[in-house]
Amino acid sequence: MSAASRANVVSSFTLVKGTMIPETYAVLRCWDATASKRENLDRLRHENYIGSRSATWLRDVAKVMNRRLDPGGRDRALATLAKAGLPSAEWNPILLWHITRDEFLLRDFLVNWLYPQFESGAHRLRPDEVEAFLDTVADRGGVTEHDWSPATRHRVAAGLLKAGVDFGLLQGSVVKEFASYHLPERSFLYVLHALAETTQSAAKIVGSPDWRMFLMGPDDVKRELLRLHQFRKLSYESAGTLGQLTLPYPTALAYAEAC
Repeated sequence: MSAASRANVVSSFTLVKGTMIPETYAVLRCWDATASKRENLDRLRHENYIGSRSATWLRDVAKVMNRRLDPGGRDRALATLAKAGLPSAEWNPILLWHITRDEFLLRDFLVNWLYPQFESGAHRLRPDEVEAFLDTVADRGGVTEHDWSPATRHRVAAGLLKAGVDFGLLQGSVVKEFASYHLPERSFLYVLHALAETTQSAAKIVGSPDWRMFLMGPDDVKRELLRLHQFRKLSYESAGTLGQLTLPYPTALAYAEAC
């Protein structure tokens, strides 16, 4: 199944396995751009250059990498930033943006459940509340691969909240709370460049639901744009509902290569 055909698939596999952020960073730092994806993953399995604690976990890392990313294609910029040694605090949000391109459930959770909870001032977040949200994913176009048992539903709900913790949006163990989160400047600029590849409309970029994954609304995005404009890191002119945005690089990959 191609990445495009998986865009609306609601899968429990990667959520239950976890975000694997440090493992993904380590793999991409060693990714050989001259070799195929299969060759890279075979080398990972054979050499265990990430120091996996067990053969089973190493196999799971390779499976998740195969399902989640295409470092030689659409995720090349992400690999480029890992190879350049971009600090994890800046790289992690970019990883989140990349993996939500076809992990429907994670993106749906962040955009349509977690952000509204944040806006409403919710204090404590529990897995049972997320389980109720899982009943509505089909209303937003999600297609579940197969029926989930009650145990799987609970693991998926817990996995979604744990992903929020891993990416710094949430904190806590059994009961989760919102952390004090701020999207780093270089991460913000990367997402801007990535969004600009699909639309030239400043208004659509500012209003993109993708910003909700980082607990940002349109007003937050505008404030950051105006700040970066003031420091001449981009050009942004806003007049009412209209705006003009000029970025320093033509693509997200070009921006990544310059970092």
